[in-house]
Amino acid sequence: MTFADFSAGDRGSEVVEIQKQLASMNYNIGSVDGVFGPATEEAVREFQTARGLEVDGIVGEATYRSLMNRDMPVNRSGNSALTRSILRSAYNMRGVPYVFGGTSPYGFDCSGFTSYVFAQSGIYIPRTADAQYYASTRISSSSLRPGDLVFFTTYAPGASHVGIYVGNGQFIHASSSNGVMVSSVFSGYWGARYIGAGRVY
Repeated sequence: MTFADFSAGDRGSEVVEIQKQLASMNYNIGSVDGVFGPATEEAVREFQTARGLEVDGIVGEATYRSLMNRDMPVNRSGNSALTRSILRSAYNMRGVPYVFGGTSPYGFDCSGFTSYVFAQSGIYIPRTADAQYYASTRISSSSLRPGDLVFFTTYAPGASHVGIYVGNGQFIHASSSNGVMVSSVFSGYWGARYIGAGRVY
């Protein structure tokens, strides 16, 4: 029987249970919000290290059983398998440096990153941020769901920066200053430059 792992970008009631269990064991998961974000992933890594499990930040069958003292559920709520695939590909690229024109794990620019990540799951989108903006279906900020594209205006009018929404007001993107990283969509530098969101699947 195949079980679906819990990993970065997942959300739902099962993630709440995982977060509550980690918090009860004094791991810092930030807030119990049902979103498997960076803090939850780091807590899972710490738990895996302490238990002598494979340290990958993913709650697979062995980690789930060790943490929850029961077998992993077969049926899942929350994100679709496609969304989990996209977010996992994106999170696997964290730390890859920014390279202007880059489209590979050796280095990405913003739209090279998004087009690469989606291609890993069989979704092919245009190469540039502005083309991705026009190729996606406009959605409101209140309708955002993990896997949507979020767009910003930076060095040029219109959509000149793009990333992938991961939930909880955050997105993952190739930053010119720090490479692939997670940032806040609606506050700080990016909040002031946010111009909209789009859906491609």
